[in-house]
Amino acid sequence: MCGRFAITSPPEAVRAHFRYAEQPNFPPRYNIAPTQPIPIVAARRDGRHFQLARWGFLPGFVKDPKDFPLIINARAETLTQKPSFRAALRRRRCLAPADAWYEWRANGKGPKTPFLLRRRDGGLMAFAGLWETFADASGGEIDTACIITTSANGATVAIHDRMPALIAPEDFDAWLNPDETIAPPLDLLRPAPEDDIEFFAISPRVNRVANDGPEIQAPV
Repeated sequence: MCGRFAITSPPEAVRAHFRYAEQPNFPPRYNIAPTQPIPIVAARRDGRHFQLARWGFLPGFVKDPKDFPLIINARAETLTQKPSFRAALRRRRCLAPADAWYEWRANGKGPKTPFLLRRRDGGLMAFAGLWETFADASGGEIDTACIITTSANGATVAIHDRMPALIAPEDFDAWLNPDETIAPPLDLLRPAPEDDIEFFAISPRVNRVANDGPEIQAPV
């Protein structure tokens, strides 16, 4: 599962990495939580675009969001089996820029220990995702998104049995391709190589969404 993550790189660095047309200016966010707006990168015929979406995917067939469970993650192994994701998987795939994500390791009956996970080289990551525009009964619209997860690699499984599916820069075009006549490249949804990811325990301050500063990422 991926239930919290961070995007703290400067906006210009994110734009250079993902090569989208817009020039958004956004502050560093160290503790992004479900239902909050998250940056995503999607593709149209004229190239890649930056947009904000609520972290909590709503399929087009939903009538009332109050009656539908919050979908923040989608399992790569069952994407093609779930009606909720069928349309988005064909033509509304996206990337969620991130610098790190957080997981909690169980410790028997004691409190769980939070960990920060990131690229060993400190570089930006691209979580595979899906997005959908939800329209309510009054005509209002909101873009929503979820992050796709896959099984953990041989190192990160010590913390959690799932991890975000990370898309490499050379595969951005293949993953984002909006042409629904081309089958989704599901082979890209695989665990990251063990040597690519590092992790370390951090303070329980990350448990509170209100704590959103660099201090929550300090090793303990």
